[in-house]
Amino acid sequence: MMQTKSPFIDTLFLLRKEECITIFSEIQTISENEEEEAADYFNAEFENERLEFLSDQLNCNKEAAVWAAKVLYHSAQLYLIRKDTVKNLDMLIPKYKGMMDVSSILSADLSLRFLPQIISVLQSADPEDPLIKMLENILLQFHYSGIGYNLDLEKISWEEELKDKTYRKLYLERIVEKKDYKLAEIPLINQWLFAEFGLHKQMFWKELKITNEEK
Repeated sequence: MMQTKSPFIDTLFLLRKEECITIFSEIQTISENEEEEAADYFNAEFENERLEFLSDQLNCNKEAAVWAAKVLYHSAQLYLIRKDTVKNLDMLIPKYKGMMDVSSILSADLSLRFLPQIISVLQSADPEDPLIKMLENILLQFHYSGIGYNLDLEKISWEEELKDKTYRKLYLERIVEKKDYKLAEIPLINQWLFAEFGLHKQMFWKELKITNEEK
């Protein structure tokens, strides 16, 4: 994908490929054409990542992908551009109203995986920023993208949440990647992790201990 003259598309492309972001002088309106271009881009990115989890049952949910991209773009711009935005936060950072399934979770993650970094920057600037709570609530709903960030997930039934084997595998892999001890020490997740490690636990996560306590 080549860079365009669209701040929205260029921001997404640079963030995913270079892990850097451009802050513009004002928040631009995202056109329908830009949304369609973003949908095609994320569909291609989803197909690339699907090669890693080898499932032909999961397809990109373009609605979820574009929604998440708009949330990420607006939250990044709102770090510096706050003039006359307080009353528009709900419009700039809308709640997700689409279908919630593994495809939508993974599609949204193409952008939402960068949200914890945005939140950390916002917290450094102003811990009382109302935008932080809005973004944390999004991560509570899409907590796969929040692995490594301190979220309150106590009410989740993990057996039900991770019943899809592909999603469970990806979830466990990200816990290991992020070294998220809070999640890894939940008894059921801990049990799954050690089953995945097998004889190679020392290689994957030497410091992690077996959790015996039932919660």
